[in-house]
Amino acid sequence: MKLDKLIKPYRIESGDGFKLKHIDPNDTAGLESEFRDEAKNLLQQSVAELAELQDKLYAHNEWSLLLVFQAMDAAGKDSTIKQVMSGVNPQGCEVHSFKAPSSEELDHDFLWRSMRKLPERGRIGIFNRSYYEEVLVVRVHPALLAKQQLPAKLVTKHIWAERCQDIRHFEDYLGRNGTVIRKFFLHVSQAEQKRRFYERLNNPEKNWKFSAADIAERQYWDQYMAAYEYAIQSTATPQAPWFVVPADNKWFTRLVVIGAIIDALKSMKLGYPDVSAAEHEALTEARRKLDAEGKT
Repeated sequence: MKLDKLIKPYRIESGDGFKLKHIDPNDTAGLESEFRDEAKNLLQQSVAELAELQDKLYAHNEWSLLLVFQAMDAAGKDSTIKQVMSGVNPQGCEVHSFKAPSSEELDHDFLWRSMRKLPERGRIGIFNRSYYEEVLVVRVHPALLAKQQLPAKLVTKHIWAERCQDIRHFEDYLGRNGTVIRKFFLHVSQAEQKRRFYERLNNPEKNWKFSAADIAERQYWDQYMAAYEYAIQSTATPQAPWFVVPADNKWFTRLVVIGAIIDALKSMKLGYPDVSAAEHEALTEARRKLDAEGKT
């Protein structure tokens, strides 16, 4: 199976006509559950390929890759990141989780804290939640917007469209400066989320993952789906596409995610840096000296 074909239906480059209902959270692209064993092997092969590409990205030191993960609770963000990135050199990759903003962060613009965590050239940055929270959770809970102490005249009915426009411009800016962006919405169904909540409640080893706040947020499901749909419609571009990934089957979710990451790295046409004539001469001299050590 070629992952580039697998990911294509879930890649959103334009919001025109996009509807969240068009993507089934339980979709597996026609692959039956019996494919799971083969999927594990394919994932491991892809992890090895990703590790090789990341090594070239690090050595090349021109491009950077920003991966943005958004999802409802229990959609599998943490486990997906863990499995997909399991072969990557930690020196070239960093994960940042954005929780409730601090008082310092609230005293700055809504993109400020994300800008400080952007990946350096040659590296992969992963945002586990991101600046998109500002048009998702803040939109669903307007009281959070009030805490940002914006001038009253700037908080209008157009604020969500304005913020999405700011995000689009921000991502365009990053792209023009060598940061390739891929955004993932892990699309889990309400029924599957409920099943996973029960699993967390019933399994002592997973109790720590459960929070009463998760149940509270579940009551806003429709509002969140509307906010996600609007955000994707407003910010999907060819340069910074969204991948709306069916998340009810974790084995399938991971294949789509790693396929999209590999595709992004391949688009950079990476290779190891060429050695200049002077550097080649220095290597030859170093080899001569090492060879000479064995003859003394």
